Amino acid sequence: MVRLVLFDIDGTLIRTGGAGVKAFARTFASEFNLVDGTELLSFAGRTDTSLVREFLLHHGVHPSPQNYRRFFDSYVFWLDQFLVQTRGHVIPGVRPFLNRLSTLPQPPVIGLLTGNIRLGAEIKLRHFNLWNVFQTGAFADDHEERDQIAVIARQRGCRLLNQNLRGGQTLVVGDTPHDVRCGRAIDAKVLAVATGCSTRAQLQEHQPDWLVEDLREVNAREVCG
Repeated sequence: MVRLVLFDIDGTLIRTGGAGVKAFARTFASEFNLVDGTELLSFAGRTDTSLVREFLLHHGVHPSPQNYRRFFDSYVFWLDQFLVQTRGHVIPGVRPFLNRLSTLPQPPVIGLLTGNIRLGAEIKLRHFNLWNVFQTGAFADDHEERDQIAVIARQRGCRLLNQNLRGGQTLVVGDTPHDVRCGRAIDAKVLAVATGCSTRAQLQEHQPDWLVEDLREVNAREVCG
């Protein structure tokens, strides 16, 4: 039985209408006077910290702790601004699926496994009234590598449950091959949703346990039983 369900955010739970990408670009421009190149970055499935490192190095700027702080202090301000201006939404099927998880006879702990920094994740999910659904999680602040974020998310779930989870007692829900891979890194089951930038064919290549168009197709009892 699944005791811990970990969700990716962008492309899995919500679409921000490009608010995150716009906040990245505005921050690079306003803080570092770097106005080109964000269109060359592949955001899907990546961590915020790895994206910042790649962009700064590309422009010959040292990715120091000070520059990370400088970037993210500005980024969260612009993210909040752009979320109000863009037409984002919760992806169809998300709210009913979360509700069904919470009403199972033995509801699992519901958490986040995301490449967003924690404050960025909170700003996004609060905007869509989803933040309080999640009991735990791990973020790009915790580690730059997504597989290691998965390890930390699982550890935090174990502590919350006060038990060591065996293989198959964790379910990762995501929309990219990166999500499938990091789920496998912690021996989790994986539910892939074709609601982001990856096609069904691209996701199928990585052999998730379940692959659906969106969460309206999912029986919570089936995947958590």
